[in-house]
Amino acid sequence: MKYEANSTLLSIVLGLVLCLVVVPSWAEEFYGNKSIRFIVAYSAGGNYDIYTRSIARHFGKHIPGHPSTIVENKTGAGGLVGVNFLYQAKPDGLTVGNWNAALALQQYLGLSGVEFDAPKFESIGAPSRQSATCGLTKASGITSLEQWMTAKRPLKLGGFGPGSAPSDMARILSATLGLPIQLVEGYKGGADVRLALDSGELEGMCGIAWEIFRSATWRKQLESMTVVLLAMPKAHPEIPKVPLAINFAKSDEARQLIRVALHDVSKVVQIYTAPPGTPKDRVKILRNAFQETLKDPEFQAEANKAQLDLDPVSGEEVAEIISGFGQLPPSLLNKLKDILLPKK
Repeated sequence: MKYEANSTLLSIVLGLVLCLVVVPSWAEEFYGNKSIRFIVAYSAGGNYDIYTRSIARHFGKHIPGHPSTIVENKTGAGGLVGVNFLYQAKPDGLTVGNWNAALALQQYLGLSGVEFDAPKFESIGAPSRQSATCGLTKASGITSLEQWMTAKRPLKLGGFGPGSAPSDMARILSATLGLPIQLVEGYKGGADVRLALDSGELEGMCGIAWEIFRSATWRKQLESMTVVLLAMPKAHPEIPKVPLAINFAKSDEARQLIRVALHDVSKVVQIYTAPPGTPKDRVKILRNAFQETLKDPEFQAEANKAQLDLDPVSGEEVAEIISGFGQLPPSLLNKLKDILLPKK
């Protein structure tokens, strides 16, 4: 009996060891001597690009076979060009895209140019949950939300296009709080907006996360701007006196619009996904590598130096939020469509 018990235990242990060996062996054979391609839907030098290039530098260490990585920027149409490209990319576990999941909400609003079904993407994760703000240049003469609400002229704010945080947040705040805004769209990324702010072409930008605002990339702009509004359910501990948008909403409908289009979207403002149909075992490898990269001491040191905020969202949670957009009441979707996709 003792021999049989020991024999059974040994068989179980050997089976577990075999499983541990077989999966990495397959993965090493597949990923070895290959490159993983990261597609960024926004311009080089912006925060999507900066996060992705930092992640890519360490990602291969956490994939069996240690593949190399490359980063490509495929910009245009507020991120649609890159996301449409990702949707059609070969689902072989060698392509990962970085984009704003607000476009997933826009899919259900009928955004023109959408050539994807967002829930079909394989979600890998997001590096942080972001606290969306509105920042205005000191040259605008507006230094508080109260001043802005009573301004006699609209302020020029930069946007990328429908489905991007800067454009969507500006439209939601104009509709729910009555803020006077002139939205100037067509910028390909944060780097282009920074140049426009420096030149005086723009007077501000909404939808930029506080975690990004205080990063090394935006530090210069922060010195010449004032953060006047935060689109989160509660105050941020680093900027506790900045007012919350939802506290100025005058109706239940306005509060609901802010919760869905600003609070919920802020959790998935910068997601990483693989093309639909990517084999589940490779998705698992990519998800694990993403989480391990975010915990990598060398990556964290690089992120700290660049002041990149890290508050990871799992691939499973990203997928749940994206699927949830399709379950919103039709009446709310119709109202969001009227606001976020205005008729020209």
